[in-house]
Amino acid sequence: MDETPNFDCSKMQVLVLDEADRILDSGFKKELNAIISQLPKRRQTMLFSATQTKSVQDLARLSLKDPEYISVHEESVTATPTLLKQKVMIVPLDQKLDMLWNFIKTHLKSKTLVFLSSCKQVKFVFEAFKKLHPGIPLKCLHGRMKQEKRMAIYSEFCEKCSILFATDVAARGLDFNRAVDWVVQVDCPENVASYIHRVGRTARYKSLGKSVLYLLPSETKMLEKLEAGKVPVHYPPKPRKELLQPVSSLLASLLVKYPELQQQAQRAFVTYLRSIHLQKDKEIFDVLKLPIDEYSASLGLPMTPKIRFLKQKIKSKAVATKSILVEPEVPKKENVLEGSREKIDTVVFKDEEIENDLLHVADTSNEGDGKSAEIGELMPATRLLKKKKLKINMHRPLGSRVVFDDEGNTLPPLARIADPQSGNGTLIDPEQKAEYYKRMREDLKKADKEDKLVERQRLRDKKFKQKMKWKAGNEEEEDNQDNTSGSGDKTVNRRHKKSKIYFDSDNDEGERKEASRKQTEDQEELALRLLQSMH
Repeated sequence: MDETPNFDCSKMQVLVLDEADRILDSGFKKELNAIISQLPKRRQTMLFSATQTKSVQDLARLSLKDPEYISVHEESVTATPTLLKQKVMIVPLDQKLDMLWNFIKTHLKSKTLVFLSSCKQVKFVFEAFKKLHPGIPLKCLHGRMKQEKRMAIYSEFCEKCSILFATDVAARGLDFNRAVDWVVQVDCPENVASYIHRVGRTARYKSLGKSVLYLLPSETKMLEKLEAGKVPVHYPPKPRKELLQPVSSLLASLLVKYPELQQQAQRAFVTYLRSIHLQKDKEIFDVLKLPIDEYSASLGLPMTPKIRFLKQKIKSKAVATKSILVEPEVPKKENVLEGSREKIDTVVFKDEEIENDLLHVADTSNEGDGKSAEIGELMPATRLLKKKKLKINMHRPLGSRVVFDDEGNTLPPLARIADPQSGNGTLIDPEQKAEYYKRMREDLKKADKEDKLVERQRLRDKKFKQKMKWKAGNEEEEDNQDNTSGSGDKTVNRRHKKSKIYFDSDNDEGERKEASRKQTEDQEELALRLLQSMH
């Protein structure tokens, strides 16, 4: 409607919306309102969904008048198909991947759809299990893929018997040609409606289907909501621990071998905890009840990654407990505890101390106002102040030694030593001082002579090494020239050395004449050669 010119909807008579409860959600509000504004008001509107909405506000957006509800299974006892067998297993968080791996190994001839809560979880489990070679083709489907790739994976999964790891993007609108045998929900769904849509991928029309839901011990309240939503579930017997094959050790070796897989494991760990943290139903989903360290070890991670939002939540919970401890006070005792309230942000509580101190505070409050001072002594014992960083003042005044005389007057430093008239034995003898300085001068002179000798010897060794290097270099050059020239004249091949000219000496003029004579001879010889070559 936005990209096609002259697109006219004025004569449209019927509007059909599939998965209406999801489309009427707040995520599609802007787009849906834009579409409805271009449609005629006199029309027939049909809404289809397995979990139909009855919200008056949502229906008013579609301008529906006197809507009529038609439910296929309105009078049925269950909200899910009768041919669907549904099972629920209570599995600890650190054993979920072990259970999933053993399920895949025992159902190699079944077409299975596995639901996980986040895209990064799907990527990690798919890549890790693919490297472990379970014996059946593995595929993944999530919202970060392009539409062409999604369609290719969908068609491959329809044709072949394989395992498909997916997010809730595969929970709606996908009708597989051949029925899915198993739907495995590794992570708990958001609500009963999402559970119904997930298990709706199997037991389509008249075909059989099976589903398994893994619940954590802290998510058992989901069972009550499933029963209230007419979803019959069965509890199979717990599998034997000796028959389970742990996969955490295999994952740990994989993470060492493939560093990129370790990064995917860390992201999967963080995104799963964030998805639990963002869930609205806090009766079922509580991050603080999860065994985080055990879960990170089950993914093969050597250390538990840092989680910022979890630290903030723990802080907020600690502040809430502090406020509860400070609130039960007698009004007359407010001035006693006024200082502790101001410093409540810098408090760290200990569970054992809190319980004991709360009992003491309760006893003293019952006795009356006579023991208000005792409460002030007890309250600081319930917390430990954080260690403050030591701030060193670099410009602080330095300490000085103060000396007093017999009368109690202060003396300047070293005044008693400088006074030759005082008769104390602690003064320094001038003869001893002169003798000490004389001895120190002699020691310094000896040390100076030794240092000079060592320095001279070092310079001699340095010059000797340089001479040896030059000599070795000259010998190598002469050997090379002899090898190249053969049996020629040695005087020609000899290295030409410039004649040294010493200035400021007695025989300067003679040496200069000798150099000029040699230069003229060389020039005459060069001229003769040129004339001979011309003839």
